[in-house]
Amino acid sequence: MRRLGLFLVVVLLLGVLASPRPVKAEETLTVYSYDSIEWWMKEIVPIFEQKYGVKVNLVLIGDAGEVLNRLILEKDNPQADVVVGIDNSYLAKAIDAGILEPYRPANADVIPDWIIEKFDPTFHLTPYDYGYIAINYRKDMVQNPPASLEDLTKPEWKGKLIIEDPRTSSPGMAFLLWTIAVYGDDWLNYWERLKANDVQIVKGWSEAWGAFSEGEYPLVLSYATSPAATVYYENNTNVGAVAFREGNYLQIEGAGIVKGAKNKELAKKFIEFLISEEAQEKLPLNQWMYPVNRNVKLPEVFSYAVNVEEPVTIDPKEIEENYETWLKQWTALMVEGKSPEEITGTTSTSPEGENGGICGPALIVGLAVLPLLLRRK
Repeated sequence: MRRLGLFLVVVLLLGVLASPRPVKAEETLTVYSYDSIEWWMKEIVPIFEQKYGVKVNLVLIGDAGEVLNRLILEKDNPQADVVVGIDNSYLAKAIDAGILEPYRPANADVIPDWIIEKFDPTFHLTPYDYGYIAINYRKDMVQNPPASLEDLTKPEWKGKLIIEDPRTSSPGMAFLLWTIAVYGDDWLNYWERLKANDVQIVKGWSEAWGAFSEGEYPLVLSYATSPAATVYYENNTNVGAVAFREGNYLQIEGAGIVKGAKNKELAKKFIEFLISEEAQEKLPLNQWMYPVNRNVKLPEVFSYAVNVEEPVTIDPKEIEENYETWLKQWTALMVEGKSPEEITGTTSTSPEGENGGICGPALIVGLAVLPLLLRRK
């Protein structure tokens, strides 16, 4: 009986040893980003997955504004580990919303100091690319392109510029911020002159670029790197871009760890990977932006991009505080047809004022002089 018992024990042990062991579940990192980043992600995500033996769940959500709104809605129950694509227009809003976990990557020294200083020294978001908004022109239709924002309001460019709506387009919003940075409190008057010069406004970049490509407009709002992209995709050297006298608006995009991320350590590795040479070298020909890694050499085709030496920016905190107001004022002027004075409340709406009657300071002066005139009589 003892032998039989021993035999059964041995059989049971062998059975346990021979049975398949449970396989450890594959770790999954969830990344939120905007739609147009897909091409860069398709090239680099497989590298990251193989390198760390994990799975990346890439969730694409419209544009950067929609991505940020999604994260804010999920704040109490975060579903993402990493967000990629929040730029300097949305930076302050993202930080104030409390949805980001600060993290300075171990390899952050590959990023030039000026980019960090202009973007986010607190590293709530780590910059991974940057670029400039620029007016592009068709060389077959334009001999001497405009060289400043003010030039765009001149008669020779009447009805010849197509731009994107800041309410629905990232470059459109960047252009609005560019004009505010340059003109300050007088920006509404600038846009009134632009409107009088028959600027054409469309919903998004694709529509604007399409009309420009067909020759309907010789000028379009796009990027400083657009001429390089045109050469790369179409072998077409007919497009140029202009570095304006007052500088060009700088856009910096960043990636960050979502507060409450379920895979925080893996998220850190992904942030570090995004600014590594193996990921950054694939960025220029997919994003058509500049890599932040100082060790990455630009493709030769980038020689067709315009060189911008004067970056124009607005403090992200100022953008966050005034974003909605600026958009409402722009809409009142460009869509509702109100004047800058009506929008800012500096004009009289009394019937006397509209009919040329005396009002305000003029009335006070008149009343003061009246007794003197009566005495003379």
